[in-house]
This record gives sequence, C-alpha cells and structure tokens, in this order.
Amino acid sequence: MKTALTIAGSDSGGGAGIQADLKTFAVHGVFGTSAITALTAQNTRGVSQVHAVPTAMVVAQIDAVVSDLGADAVKIGMLASADIAEAVADALERHGLHPVVLDTVMVAKGGARLLDEAAVDTIRRRHLPLAALVTANVPEAEALTGLRVGTIAEARLAARRLIELGARACLVKGGHLDGPAIDVLDDGTTVSEIAGPRIDTVHTHGTGCTLAAAIAARLARGEPLIDAVRGAKTYVTRAIERAPGLGHGHGPLAWGAALLDP
Repeated sequence: MKTALTIAGSDSGGGAGIQADLKTFAVHGVFGTSAITALTAQNTRGVSQVHAVPTAMVVAQIDAVVSDLGADAVKIGMLASADIAEAVADALERHGLHPVVLDTVMVAKGGARLLDEAAVDTIRRRHLPLAALVTANVPEAEALTGLRVGTIAEARLAARRLIELGARACLVKGGHLDGPAIDVLDDGTTVSEIAGPRIDTVHTHGTGCTLAAAIAARLARGEPLIDAVRGAKTYVTRAIERAPGLGHGHGPLAWGAALLDP
C-alpha cells in the first residue's frame, strides 16, 4: 500500500485540513499519515481560535512518520507561521520527500486568516521550489505573484509566474472567477484548462484541501500529473454534489468510497 503524508492544520469540525486529507487518502486506497501544524477551533460557521503547534513538535511528527512509514507523496496545507514553514521546508529537503503538493492555504472559507504575512514570503522562497505542484485559488495566486487574476487569461499568467518562482507545475483554481469552474494547469510545458460544473451550494468547506489531497494520493499511486489533477477534480465535484448538508454554514463534503471511480 502506498503512503501519503499531510502536513497541515487540524479542523475540529472535521471538514478541512488534516481530517479532510486523511479521509481523502483513505478513499483513494492510500495509507495516510499526518504532521499537525496548528489546532483550530472551528465549525461550518467559521474559525474561533487558532493555536500553532510548537515548531519542534511539527518536525518531530514528520521525522517519526517518515523514518518508519515513509511517504510516497506529501500534501502541505496550513503552515501557520514563518518558523513552521521554514522548519517544514528543512524537513522536506533533509528527507528528500517528493512529490510535494503544496496547497497555499491562507484564508479559511469563513474569512479567518490562517497564515501570517511573514510565512507568505517563506512559502514563496522555500516551498515553491520544492513543489511538484502548487494549488492556489485566485486570492492566493494574487498574494504570491502580485498579479491581478480576474480572468482565465490572467490565471494562465499567474500560473506561469508561480513556475518562474520555482514550482514545477501550478494549478490556479477558478472557483472565484465568473462562469464555469475552470482550473488552469501549467506543467511548465503545456497549459491545460480543466473545466467542471459550477454547483450552486454553500456546502464547499474543505474543497481545496480535498482537491490537493486527492492529487497527492493519485501521485502516490503513480498517476501522471494531468490524470491525477483531472481525476481529483472529478472526485471533488462529486463530493460537493453529494454533500450531506451538515451544519449551519459552509458544510463539509461527502468523501465516501462510492465517489471514487473504479
């Protein structure tokens, strides 16, 4: 069985972060391990508190997991602080971990900021060059590149800029743009537009985490990048369509095995 490591924050409501990642890994037949970077008190209505895990403890989790179970792929989510981001980059390099799917988590669905300003620079300098794929929504792509992203053409420019900053491939997600849900994938050579239906629902909590985790799981299983991204997008679309309708805000997805293609 392949293994995948998620380095991310914990969501007490179970809809995003570590919890979403581990559920996604399991559905994809990949054994999931974790290194928790922050504890959050949150539900579908929003985040009320965030407590960063001590940096040494984050590193200890990574070292413990990798030294025993290995990691066929790594998914990085919420990093919380520049110190944690630097230490995670050091650990990735020390262990030679790859492929790395970097989900540039900056703001929670309800609007709470999950990444301090200093950490954004660390991600730009240290993490982009380590990433086999960066997944960024429109606000994240704008923050990392300094470019305005309001159209598909501008999303293509932002994706190319992230590759110029060091990433081997970039997926700029189109959920914040008008029209169909079109994601732009630039693998450094070819640019693809991956379309999906736009579903009118508030139950979208954890979509970014789930997409990145699904891509990481598929890469761990040996799928080519384009197939992993397309398959993960289809999976997330179905998970949104069949969301259980829990909570009174942005509800969680449905991760069940029935959503996964044979």
